Amino acid sequence: MISHITLGTNNLPRAGLFYCKILAPIAAEEVYHSDTVIFWQFKGSSTKLAVTAPYDEKPASIGNGTMLALKVGSIDKVDKIFSLALGLGGTSEGDPGYRNSESFYGAYFRDLDGNKIAVFTR
Repeated sequence: MISHITLGTNNLPRAGLFYCKILAPIAAEEVYHSDTVIFWQFKGSSTKLAVTAPYDEKPASIGNGTMLALKVGSIDKVDKIFSLALGLGGTSEGDPGYRNSESFYGAYFRDLDGNKIAVFTR
């Protein structure tokens, strides 16, 4: 079982606001907040998302081929979260739409630190 997924940030307050807004449509709850890390938990799951300043105090960087995918439950939520992300300064990596013979509806974006995020529904 996965306990949590961690994304690095170079500006925790800015990242915290970004994730609070894009996670609101899926009712993620902030469960811990310190000077270096923020955790959110998802309803019906023990898995958490953490956004943190790197422990080694070096700049956060993105992983090539690394992506966080969030199953959000509806096409409307995919569209809403994608729009929120771009409105908050995220960048598009793939507009909302059907993929895989229309069995998957998703969108892709990068957060303010360049981490790649997918939001989808099946």
